[in-house]
Amino acid sequence: MILTVRKDIPPHAVTRPICGIMGTIRLVAGTYLIVVTKKKKVGDLLGHAVWKAMDFDVISYKKTVLHLTDNQMQDNKAFLSMINSVLLTDGFYFATDYDLTHTLQRLANTSPEFQEMSLLERADQRFVWNGHLLREFMPQPELHRFAFPVVHGFIIMKSCCINGKIFDWNIISRRSCFRAGVRYYVRGIDSEGHAANFVETEQIVQCSGGKASFVQTRGSIPFYWSQRPNLKYKPKPQISKTIDHLDGFQRHFDSQIIIYGKQVILNLIDQKGSEKQLEQAFDKMVSSLGNGMVKYIAFDFHKECSRMRWHRLQILVDMVTEMQDEYGYFLVDVDGNVLVQQEGMFRSNCMDCLDRTNVIQSLLARRSLQSQLERLGVLHMGQRIEDQSDFEKIYKNGDPQLKSAHFPTPLPARAQHCFPYEINQTLRFINMIEILPSFHSLNLFSFFHPPFPLSPFLTAAWADNANACAKQYAGTGALKTDFTRTGKRTQWGLVMDGWNSMIRYYKNNFSDGFRQDSIDLFLGNYSIDEADMTTPLHETKDWKFLTLPIIMVVAFSMCIICLLMAGDTWTETLAYVLFWGTASFVTAGVILFNGREFVDAPKLVQKEKMD
Repeated sequence: MILTVRKDIPPHAVTRPICGIMGTIRLVAGTYLIVVTKKKKVGDLLGHAVWKAMDFDVISYKKTVLHLTDNQMQDNKAFLSMINSVLLTDGFYFATDYDLTHTLQRLANTSPEFQEMSLLERADQRFVWNGHLLREFMPQPELHRFAFPVVHGFIIMKSCCINGKIFDWNIISRRSCFRAGVRYYVRGIDSEGHAANFVETEQIVQCSGGKASFVQTRGSIPFYWSQRPNLKYKPKPQISKTIDHLDGFQRHFDSQIIIYGKQVILNLIDQKGSEKQLEQAFDKMVSSLGNGMVKYIAFDFHKECSRMRWHRLQILVDMVTEMQDEYGYFLVDVDGNVLVQQEGMFRSNCMDCLDRTNVIQSLLARRSLQSQLERLGVLHMGQRIEDQSDFEKIYKNGDPQLKSAHFPTPLPARAQHCFPYEINQTLRFINMIEILPSFHSLNLFSFFHPPFPLSPFLTAAWADNANACAKQYAGTGALKTDFTRTGKRTQWGLVMDGWNSMIRYYKNNFSDGFRQDSIDLFLGNYSIDEADMTTPLHETKDWKFLTLPIIMVVAFSMCIICLLMAGDTWTETLAYVLFWGTASFVTAGVILFNGREFVDAPKLVQKEKMD
């Protein structure tokens, strides 16, 4: 297929305005064009507008599907729903004249020839989520101005003010499209060393022509392991015993060192229970790697912070302080001269690389921000971010408008003196990673007139960043948000936790297979063959899939009926109840024993080949 630009548009042609082209994809019915039909401006980065794609349209090249059989129509409809499922996932961003896929430091270290390339040609392919869709556009430079690389993740851009000086504060999180997928079906790394749920997060500060950037990464534990859903609430992780872990492990860190420099691994998983084997294997592999550029720090987040001891996060911050000062951050003065380069990277991970990871990243980013604002002249020497009156007033005393927007209440006065302000602030990050759905419909920043004080941004922005990453990877919200809002557990909070737990359990076991197939189709991990139109969507289920659940439901129902409709004697009633109760429990046990056969597994790509 050749795409061309037509200068002569037929008079009878139907036209519509679009905001950009995502690309094309071939389904059973033929080729479809995916376009952005609605966008929202996020802000300006270095004078360039950054947009969030809000709505899309999938347009068929063919006017009819009558040439398809009934089965092909069903398959085509299923594939279309998969594409729309990905497009409906929040967090697609693009710019028409700026490269969002690269950090400020990478862009500053490029050649003039690189700067002259189109955005499609020079984009970092790790973060171009429509890279597969743009394959037909790449050989035709005349079409590059209509299509843009789209990143997936989270971007926030806001103006702040301290000491009367206005500066822009931004967070950009770029999710990798390599080994992308959902929580339980994509763990570890692939043979090329690409880690699951890999996210590059960049904090950018711009003030009076000067700019600073601090970059961190997160990613799944980088060796071959899996955690398949099997109807249990928390499946046990399994480490592969048949694959050479060190080869993929070395590939991963070789690429990370080339891109980012020195690596400090912050492993936040538990050092007991089912996660213990992963921590031990990770430590052993770093030792076997024998690379002085890679340092390993294990910090049992849950153990150290148990029983409300959140101040113990300062232990980890103190452990990495010297290394963070050594690695620095990227800094450019008003004349465009590069003053400092970031020479190392903190790579954080927990099991999902979500909640615990975001807490630690927010603390390191906050510490870097303190230094950046001093170097840019926003903060005077000796001043601290938390010492600003606006900052303290909003956090400690609260703002009535913010409280109405579900911000947590401040800590008790005696607790605020127990540990440093940075860790006190962390309590607002830990479970604000996920807020009730009503929170997302509110524009918290509309309560202020610019320039804004910094406190709401540091709190809400990092929480929103984690929220976006969690929704995209795990598909559900965090628990215990009532503690963050009120400082104690409440009955309503327990109810909401139960509700969120049920949603998480359901999605992990009964809908994540479809989500994984959707991502694989969108990213080109599965392509529809024009010569062979048969698809793996029509898998025949084993007899147990339908029979056992029906038996269990019938047996349980009969047990309840026997309890409600007693027999002539109590012994007769007891016998019936025991019989049907035993039948229901035995059937449930058989279902749990064969749990993997009852979950919604991906059909398009065999994930076992990727573990």
